Amino acid sequence: MRKTFVRWIALGLLTATLSGCGYNDFQTKDEATKAAWGEVVNQYQRRADLIPNLVNTVKGYASHERETLEAVTAARSRATSIQVTPEVLNDPAAFQKFQQAQGELSSALSRLMAVSERYPDLKADTSFRDLQSQLEGTENRITVARQRYITSVQDYNVLARRFPTNLTAMMFGYDVKPSFTVENEKAISTAPTVDFGGKK
Repeated sequence: MRKTFVRWIALGLLTATLSGCGYNDFQTKDEATKAAWGEVVNQYQRRADLIPNLVNTVKGYASHERETLEAVTAARSRATSIQVTPEVLNDPAAFQKFQQAQGELSSALSRLMAVSERYPDLKADTSFRDLQSQLEGTENRITVARQRYITSVQDYNVLARRFPTNLTAMMFGYDVKPSFTVENEKAISTAPTVDFGGKK
């Protein structure tokens, strides 16, 4: 009976110690980053799912824009070939590879949308307009999901770096997580200039 009582006291002290050193906070914030990451991945997948129909619709009106169409298809293939498991969150190199692939896809889609400006019949096509609207909505959702992920990672990383919870991070292996960078984001989100060759 006495041993059981001592065990319960020891367990209570251990729980209080772990709570005081931020262990429970790490659990909460780690789960929050995983949930935010899941939403980012879902939105990128939604965008990837729209691309085949978008490419086929553009091809119907602008089949000779082969280089642009192939660039989008290749960029989509690279972006969807990357395994996006929660482990990516703890691997800066894998995270960078994922971000780069998505950035290349954004850039290729930007060029495709710029090309569509040359074809009034394509722009007037109901299917194309619907796909374009869905794509714009998805890009907005991607932006929101990424921002939520950045915020959750920031909260987690502050906990991992701040004293005394940084000692808990070292003890239990809670490493700082990588986040999205703003490098080249402006270039990725800006459609290239389309040269109409002087035609009005």
